[in-house]
Amino acid sequence: MRIVLQHLTKRFPNRNKKIKEDVVAVNDFDFEIPDGKLIGLLGPSGCGKSTALNLICGLEKPSEGRIIFGDTDVTDLPPEHRGVGLVFQNYALYPHLTVRENIRFPLENLRGSKKLSKEVMEEKVQEAAKLVQIQDLLDRRPNEMSGGQQQRVAIARALVKRPQVLLLDEPLSNLDARLRLQTREELKRIQLETGITTVFVTHDQEEAMSISDTIVVMKAGVLQQMGKPQEIYDEPVNLFVAKFLGTPQINVFHGKIKDGKVFIGDSAVMEAVGTAEEREVYVAVRPEGFVVDKEGPLSCSFINREVMGRDTSVVAANPHFIGENIRAIIPAEETIVPEEGMVKFRLKPAKVRVFDKVTEERIVL
Repeated sequence: MRIVLQHLTKRFPNRNKKIKEDVVAVNDFDFEIPDGKLIGLLGPSGCGKSTALNLICGLEKPSEGRIIFGDTDVTDLPPEHRGVGLVFQNYALYPHLTVRENIRFPLENLRGSKKLSKEVMEEKVQEAAKLVQIQDLLDRRPNEMSGGQQQRVAIARALVKRPQVLLLDEPLSNLDARLRLQTREELKRIQLETGITTVFVTHDQEEAMSISDTIVVMKAGVLQQMGKPQEIYDEPVNLFVAKFLGTPQINVFHGKIKDGKVFIGDSAVMEAVGTAEEREVYVAVRPEGFVVDKEGPLSCSFINREVMGRDTSVVAANPHFIGENIRAIIPAEETIVPEEGMVKFRLKPAKVRVFDKVTEERIVL
């Protein structure tokens, strides 16, 4: 099911009576979600991700704009008639019901021509349980299951009606790290098997990048950038997007463009091909963009190194760095010998991005 959001806006009354303006949770969303794709809505807490999800499923009514499913305008359609499945962050299972009864519950509420026999309902429950691999747990109750198993029940309950759209609101945030990794792999498998258009809300950029076909990055209700995960990582449109994606976070320095070069302090670190305008900038370097080089132009105070197996994280400091410490990822086989407490780097131009100091928009060099 293709989803089109046309200039979608949601305002809430401001609870601070001294401020008359409404709170804008979603501001002029205008994009299309292709049929059968998994879209990651990514952004910090409070940026409007869950509100956008609630607008798509019908739990919230937009202040402005339209929502189109396929060729049908569903803006004013109640949630129960939109053909969506919603998985909440806290699972929202009925504790007094068994797994079988929890999954079957949406089918029992069907009326009229859509009403199903007990045999058909049991068949659909078995099918949904098998899809999420909990067919042996149907007689348990939620309190007899792990968090990951409960999450699978919630997903099965959302899938049992075979919705046209599956909406996931931070479904992995309550799981431990290993279980989160396993469950997100399962989510991707289920989405590929079913072909259901899926919208996945998260503030965890690693989750979004690992399973999404397309990422939508949000900030304060405004869409910042939309594209494939690797494209957004490599080509961020502004400093916010550059900083939000990537672990460790991108390293940002105060810099300037002068005489056709990019400077950090007095050190020319790369050519500024494509712009002759002199200006103050932010120079952002991905952790993998540093190369230890005795003749490198960027001198930093060496703090320590952290061995991580396949590579090494060099922790360093520079007076022009914004933040606490620089983190440079170096291949494990490279030897790092600081001289007089200093380490020098040259930068990989493909891993450096430059942003205007005022607008924080990217400058293409």
